[in-house]
Parts: sequence; structure tokens; C-alpha cells
Amino acid sequence: MFRKHRFICLLLALLMIATLAACANGNGTPAGTAQPSGQEQTPDAASQSGDGGGASGSQTASPAKLTGKLDFIDLDDRDASVLCGVSVHGNQAGSAEFNAKDPAAEGVRCVFELGEWIEFYPDADAEYYLRVWILRHRDDQKNYKDCKFSDLMPGFASYCDLHYPEDAEDPGSWYWGSFFLPPEECETGYYDFVFTYEGKAIAVLQTRFYNENELASKSDAELEALMRE
Repeated sequence: MFRKHRFICLLLALLMIATLAACANGNGTPAGTAQPSGQEQTPDAASQSGDGGGASGSQTASPAKLTGKLDFIDLDDRDASVLCGVSVHGNQAGSAEFNAKDPAAEGVRCVFELGEWIEFYPDADAEYYLRVWILRHRDDQKNYKDCKFSDLMPGFASYCDLHYPEDAEDPGSWYWGSFFLPPEECETGYYDFVFTYEGKAIAVLQTRFYNENELASKSDAELEALMRE
């Protein structure tokens, strides 16, 4: 009788051990599978953490490439001779010689300071209806071809009307229009000077604006280097 009770106790003990082992495997990870050591990254998080990938990735617009060149827009029905070249002067940086270049389509000054007065001396057949729109740079330059220009445009900073200075004592040496970007309202960076005639774009000059007094101490050679960055 004693042996029978001892056998039953042993059997119950074995059953309890088997039950505990089964519970442990049922509530944990499958046997032979390692637990992850850290927080697992979801597919969405992985796609957003790459170089510019995903909505939260770090995406920055590619900077403009300064050339000091007027990029003429495919004119279609517009007369290409309306604007042949331009000279752009400033009053804060560069020597008088640096700022007094003859109007041209290349080698045009394209670096300026915020708060600097900028003057335009165009080589143009038209005496009126020319305007320069100053807009934050955009990579899609083709957009300007069919753009309807307005001071409500995204990236709008300013505009400058150009007209022949017939009332000046020496019209041939007088600027056609001038403007400045106020530092308290505008940011440094790349801008497009979009030249329009009768409301339609004819050429674009890519430019860059620096902080006040950032260019004043630079030599003409240093300014030329910035224009060919």
C-alpha cells in the first residue's frame, strides 16, 4: 500500500513538472528563438531614417550653381533682342571697376549683401515694360517660361521696374532701376533675378545674398571667386 502511494506521488510530481514546462514555452518565445536585444525598427521608421528617405528624412534643396551668366528663356514669340545683356552694380562690395563692367550676358555680378542698393544697367532695345522679379531660387527654372508673375508668388522678395532714364543728364551712364533687400525681412541665400518684358520672362540670373558687411572687406578677386563657386 505504501509503495502504491509513493508511485502515485511520483507520477503527480512528473505531471506538474511537464505542465510547468509547457506553460513556460507557451507564454514566451518559441524554443531556440533569441529575444531581441533592443527596440525593433518598424518598416516605416526604417524608410524614414535613411538619407532623405521618407517624410521625416532630412531633405535639403540642392544649392544653385552661380555662373554670372544670363540664362535666356526659350522666347517662342518673344523678341530675343529685347535684352542682350546687363550690368549689375552694388554700393557695399567691390571696387568701382568691379561694379562698372559693361553690360554683357556673361560675367555679370551675382553676389550681394542684404541691405545693399543694387542698380541695373541693361543693354536692351525696349525702353519700357522691363521688370526684374527677385524670387527665392528654384531648381525648376522652366517654370518661369509660362509663369504669371505676381507679388503673391511663393518665394517673392521684391521687384524692380526698368525704364530708360531719359530725364537723366547723361542717360547712357545712368541706371534704369534699383532696389535692395531689407535684412529684417529677407533671408540670406540664393535668389533668382527673373527679367520680364511685358509680363513674360526672358532671362534669369542666379544670385546669392550674404549678411550685411559680409562681403565689404573682400577683394575683387575674392568676389570673382564667389561668383564662380
